[in-house]
This record gives sequence, structure tokens and C-alpha cells, in this order.
Amino acid sequence: MGIGSVKKELARLDKEGLIKLLAELYSKDKATREFLDFYVNPDEEAMHRKCRERILHAFFPKRGYKLRLAEGKKAIADFKKCSSNGELLADLMLFYAEKGVDYTNEYGDIDMPFYNSVASVYDHAMQLIKQEHLLPKFAERAVQIVHETRGIGWGFHDDLDDSYIQTYTEG
Repeated sequence: MGIGSVKKELARLDKEGLIKLLAELYSKDKATREFLDFYVNPDEEAMHRKCRERILHAFFPKRGYKLRLAEGKKAIADFKKCSSNGELLADLMLFYAEKGVDYTNEYGDIDMPFYNSVASVYDHAMQLIKQEHLLPKFAERAVQIVHETRGIGWGFHDDLDDSYIQTYTEG
């Protein structure tokens, strides 16, 4: 079923039916609940703090050592769905990269998928920072992340360094 069919069916519902449907979705689906909470009370700062906390716990859970990269990336994606604030989104992406670097410096050599994930988010952050004209705002953090990866294997440092150089030195 496509969006056209869904819209057609929704158009048949009266206000009461739409409210009932949204209430049911709200109670059954966490993503819908978060979206509607933000829609009703669009507090970007609070959502940003919550997403930073989710990223932190993806790398450093309160209990155990289970790394959950997908959960960290999902926090970024969830924020992006609800907010168009490029500065806060770039902050979350850099925070993900910072926590990834902290994780590997804490626990030692990880694996290629880990480094690819962190490097990919860092690269997307660099692109967003350039696109949103936020270069001065994030310059210090961006270079610090690269400096803290010296000596880490799998080409991780080189990938981050390349992203940084392309962002901060090329036209």
C-alpha cells in the first residue's frame, strides 16, 4: 500500500476517528510517540540532550560493555527526522565520532566495521558543517577528533584526516 492509498483512507475518517488512530499509534509505537511528543512540544534542546544521552549509552552503557553503534546512529536519525537545526545535528554527529574515538582509546583496537561507522558519521558531519557554514564553530572539535586518532589502525586516522582536510582546506 502506498502513501496515496493511506491518504485516501485517512481522508474518509472524521476528526474523532483520526484522533483515535493517532492515540492508538502513540500507545503502540515508540518512534510515533517521540515524533508526536516533539510535534506537540517542539523542544529541540531537550531532544538534542536526549539524543546525546542515547549516543553516550550506545558506546558506554550504564551496565556492561555492549557496544550498540546502530542505536547511536538511530539517535542521530531520529533527531534529523524531527529537527532542521543543522548546528545541533552536526553537534550530535561529532559527539558520535568523539565517543567512538573515546571507546577505541579506552578498549583498544576494535574492528573495521566499527571504524567505518565512526568515520562515516564524521564525514557526514564535515559535509553538513561545510554546507551549513559552521566551519568556525566546529573547527576545534573537528581537528581534536583527528588528533586523538593518531596511532589507531585500520586506516581510521587517515579517513578522518582526509575528511577534515577536504572540509577545512578545500574551497
